[in-house]
Amino acid sequence: MRAALERIEIRGPLEAPFEEILTPEAVAFVAELARVFEEERQRLLARRRERYARLAAGERPGFPPETRGIREGNWRVAPPPKDLRCRWVEITGPTDRKMVINALNSGAQVFMADFEDANVPTWRNMLQGQWNLREAVRRTIRYISPEGREYRLAEGIATLMMRPRGLHLIEPHLWVDGQPVAGALFDFGLFIFHNAQELLDRGSGPYLYLPKLEGYLEARFWNQVCEAAEDRLDLPRGSIRVSVLIEHILAAFEMEEILYELRERITALNLGRWDYIFSMIKAFAHDPTMILPDRNRLTVSATPFLQAAARRLVQVAHRRGAHAIGGMSAYIPRRDPIANERAFAEVRADKTWEVQMGFDGAWVAHPGLVPVVQEVFRETLRGPDQIHHVPPGEVTPEMLLQIPEGPITEEGLRNNISVALQYLGAWLAGRGAVAIFHRMEDTATAEIARSQIWQWRRHGACLNDGRRVDQALYRALRDQERAALELAGREEDLRLREAQELLDFLVESEDFIPFLTEPGMAYLEATVSPQARIQEAGVNYKA
Repeated sequence: MRAALERIEIRGPLEAPFEEILTPEAVAFVAELARVFEEERQRLLARRRERYARLAAGERPGFPPETRGIREGNWRVAPPPKDLRCRWVEITGPTDRKMVINALNSGAQVFMADFEDANVPTWRNMLQGQWNLREAVRRTIRYISPEGREYRLAEGIATLMMRPRGLHLIEPHLWVDGQPVAGALFDFGLFIFHNAQELLDRGSGPYLYLPKLEGYLEARFWNQVCEAAEDRLDLPRGSIRVSVLIEHILAAFEMEEILYELRERITALNLGRWDYIFSMIKAFAHDPTMILPDRNRLTVSATPFLQAAARRLVQVAHRRGAHAIGGMSAYIPRRDPIANERAFAEVRADKTWEVQMGFDGAWVAHPGLVPVVQEVFRETLRGPDQIHHVPPGEVTPEMLLQIPEGPITEEGLRNNISVALQYLGAWLAGRGAVAIFHRMEDTATAEIARSQIWQWRRHGACLNDGRRVDQALYRALRDQERAALELAGREEDLRLREAQELLDFLVESEDFIPFLTEPGMAYLEATVSPQARIQEAGVNYKA
């Protein structure tokens, strides 16, 4: 053990009860994963950059010719475990204590505890989340509110899944051999080390949602990580089960290959709508013909590339024996019954479309939506799923790249600016899931808002009234939206000055910045300019 812990540095404070998470054995396990897999992670990130360079040079994505045999082969994935057989409603959210209890008690079939888009990766947040899940697995978790109300787990709870950070992020507070470990391996390693055997002993298992994959080689990477963890911890091979979020346009061309690489452990593909929309802007940032209209117009029914992705995902998943999980219902119920019923009708229509398309379940962001979505699947499906149904019709590469028509409006630009300012301000203050305009916003939705502003400004898109989106218009509207937030007293709970600095950096950068979390992390806990902290952290973007 002494040798295993050499050249390991913990750069964050250790306070009770986090010593029980960062035990010497757990830290040594994470370090072992980092030493084995960091070089390959770096190769995969370099491959991402190479693919973006080819897209910028005019290449169009397509189905990989080297994996044609996989697409034409006769194979299926392993059947799901019994507690993932029915997945009508999956609720997602951050790993704070009250959320974990309420989500597990919500009546949903699955709770995805999120260390990624709905979580801010501060040292305390990540360790507190691990501690909360450790207690939830052992059913000892409880929470007492400031008003004295006590929250405990009910008798019947949702099946727990955990989403680690994407491969691009680091954990800056744990260094191994002179470099920070990957956030993904940190989150995965601690969760598996502390909970895998306990979950198996209780008749469930260690279940993961894998985010931000851009191709089948990244799926292969994750399968190797899972195999290494199983071998190291003496877990049965294939006991770590995973679902994969298809939330990137490049991954949409490699769905079957992703399933194949994970075929002994994968249970579902999920269409991550919001990150998928964001990926269309990111992948084709160079291309003025790929400009998207207002964010609120990018619904599945009005967005051809989303419709094509949904159809292909159901076809591929069901043909190979996996579940197909649909998109997020982000509406937050309020006290106005008329407004709620109007919003619930939209949610029902959206989920009815997904059921008719062939999806086996869908996501919600709030417990109040669980019965609404549950009812749609209960009334429509005759069993726990509809894997037997494979939608007809070929989905071509051209269909996956078809951009919707629609206007860009001042209202849409203002909404993006306001949402981005509010979300970034909350994110910098430590909150990763934020109710804004009666919708739950997380990193994925904020990425759409800030990337659309960048795209419209970078390519000089015109509003429907003829004005061109340029730096002057952006800054004028930004000042107005910030002033409105200050007038409403929002400066107390939002780090607005820093949020504006970060948003300016994201929007006015010459090159598209791949993830807002990378420059954001550089000064999460500091009150200085983003440029200074970004340079200090070694993030090299041309502004």
